Amino acid sequence: MNSLQDFMISKVRVKMIEMFFTHQNEMYYVREITREIKEEINAVRRELDRMLTSGILKSEQRGNRLYYSLNSKYLFFQELQQMVAKNTGLGDKIRKARRKLGNVTFVMFSARFIKGLAPRQSEVDLLVVGDIVLPELDQLVKQEEARIGREINYAVFSDDEFEFRKTRRDPFIMDVLYGSRVMVIGSEEEFVEKNLPGV
Repeated sequence: MNSLQDFMISKVRVKMIEMFFTHQNEMYYVREITREIKEEINAVRRELDRMLTSGILKSEQRGNRLYYSLNSKYLFFQELQQMVAKNTGLGDKIRKARRKLGNVTFVMFSARFIKGLAPRQSEVDLLVVGDIVLPELDQLVKQEEARIGREINYAVFSDDEFEFRKTRRDPFIMDVLYGSRVMVIGSEEEFVEKNLPGV
């Protein structure tokens, strides 16, 4: 199974990247990080220095503590965000259960969901396209809802219905296509492309 460990040699860095990206608006001090990821303080300090130097993190002094948070201006911020979304939480569960879920064409998270924010009115956190076994998907969503402590707003379409709504410029689908998202399964290009009859 593919994971962030494929790209990163340090197990501590993987845990820290996952922690920061699954709580994007949080700031942490060193001891909080060691408690959260259950690693030695010296290993955490080493990785914090490396991540500060590379620009992944930024730091801020508050009282007598130095707090660390993500640097959204980091060159590969979006790419890391996408990798973490696929490798943790619901993204990881969906990828691992893909065969049980039926014939999955696309799975997409909204950018707000990735950041841990509730959807705006009429927005979805998750869109799934394909011939989907709904009880299996529902079970995964319910597990994640229990874990994050809020309801997940999601929609499921068959391939035909999704393509039909795209060609008809359905307002809901247009909002999804023009919004920011992370693809968990499927190609971004194919997701937005219109497959017109006879083309």
